[in-house]
Order: sequence, then C-alpha cells, then structure tokens
Amino acid sequence: MDNLVALYHEMIVDHGKNPRNFGVLEGVHELKGLNPLCGDQITLYVKIEGGKITDAKFSGQGCAISMASSSLMTQAIKGKTVVEAKTLFEAFHGLIMQETSLDHVNPILGKLAVLQGVAAYPSRIKCATLAWHALNGILEGADAPVSTEK
Repeated sequence: MDNLVALYHEMIVDHGKNPRNFGVLEGVHELKGLNPLCGDQITLYVKIEGGKITDAKFSGQGCAISMASSSLMTQAIKGKTVVEAKTLFEAFHGLIMQETSLDHVNPILGKLAVLQGVAAYPSRIKCATLAWHALNGILEGADAPVSTEK
C-alpha cells in the first residue's frame, strides 16, 4: 500500500506541474466544468469521430489534483469509443466515491486506479472528479457548464 501512496503522490505532482493534453481544440465538443468550493475551472474539448474519441484536451486552472486528474483522463480516453469512455467514467466515479472496490474496477481503469488515493481526502474528491463530470456531460449531450455543486 505504501508503494501505491508514493505512486499517487508522484503522479499528482508530475501531471499537476506538467499536464498532458493541455490546450484548446477548435470545432469539437466542449464543456466547462466548475468547482466553486476551491475555484477549479476547466474546459474540456473532445473530438468524436465515428463514435470514437480521437482527441481530447483541456484548458483552465485549478489545484494539482484537478490538473492531474484532467491530464490523466484525457490520456485515458483517447482512442476509446463513447461507450468505453462512459464505462471508464462510471468505474472512476465509483472508485473515488468508494462505491466500488479497486479489485472490481482495476482492469477497467489501469493506471488511473492510482487516483483512488484522493478518496482519503474527502474535500479533494470534487477536484479529482471535475474533468470527469465534464466528460460525462459531453457524452450525455449537455450544453450548460457542469458543476461539482449540484
């Protein structure tokens, strides 16, 4: 378990300081996500072609956990079908909300499972799930910004 905690901290620092897929995509699905509790704000950009996510980026500002989760998520969804991305969202959300065991979702999440460490910090769960809620909003066809405060 200590190795998982160390990996969690390492990934948060790495992806928080050097987020992957940070930037803007034009002419794609886009949705803003807001976390009023701590001020995180992101915009998620997802290119879907033929039912498959061919590109994903995000822009905005937020804490290290929000940026790291957004970075890891955009990496994970590229190349996935819309159905696979929805399954990934449900697995991630279930793990972070402690509704699903790691053993159950680990095959689905892969390296994203390291973010389960966020569950130990309840006040940070909204930071970790912000981009994921924006993804779910895009997959569900939302046209208004999503918020962690519903």
